[in-house]
Amino acid sequence: MSLGPRDRIALAVDLPLPEGIAAWEQVAPYVGVAKVGLSLFVEHGPRAVEVFLQRGARVFLDLKLHDIPNTVELAAAKAGALGVSYLTVHASGGAAMVKAAVQGAAAGAAKAGHPAPVILAVTVLTSMDDAALADTGVARDAGAQAAWLAQLAIRAGATGLVCSAREVAAVRALVGPGIVLCTPGIRPLGAAANDQARTETPASAIAAGSDLLVIGRPITAAPDLVAAAKAILESIN
Repeated sequence: MSLGPRDRIALAVDLPLPEGIAAWEQVAPYVGVAKVGLSLFVEHGPRAVEVFLQRGARVFLDLKLHDIPNTVELAAAKAGALGVSYLTVHASGGAAMVKAAVQGAAAGAAKAGHPAPVILAVTVLTSMDDAALADTGVARDAGAQAAWLAQLAIRAGATGLVCSAREVAAVRALVGPGIVLCTPGIRPLGAAANDQARTETPASAIAAGSDLLVIGRPITAAPDLVAAAKAILESIN
């Protein structure tokens, strides 16, 4: 996938919908992707996708699907039919589930006349560190677990991965150049970490091999949204 500089930034628009639309319209010259998350989609359904598509955004539907393969395939087909560019699933759901998501999304998109979305398999949430993983019974550290799940997901047909910027270089070395790597937990210098445990700056994430940066509060909570978005774009250029 060929990505221009704007298309490397996904604005997390998980705000009350009018506020999310207003934020997008302000920063659209500097941001190419609108990330619609679980809370916004639960509240508004497909309309939460449509309003951003109508405004020229590529949409990243961040539902992190995780269920039995048949259920995930059906949900992914509905998402693909909406015309989204990216859809997330949990790699920890297993190879059969990831494969079902890929097949469902492609079928739904084709039926509606859209390109198939990139299926982004989430490895380890950036809110989790080694101790949090150990609490769930995972003996590997976060980096090793991300690498393990990355390989599982790619073998199952995922065309992208979500991982911390701290793991991007290692994951890129594992999966090669053809896979879209998406990194949440992006924080410009001086920004608060909030609930993210493993963060990096936009420039360091791109340098490490990330293709798509998910950025929310550093833009949407900034005193000047436009200046914040412009500065981030300039930093990765």
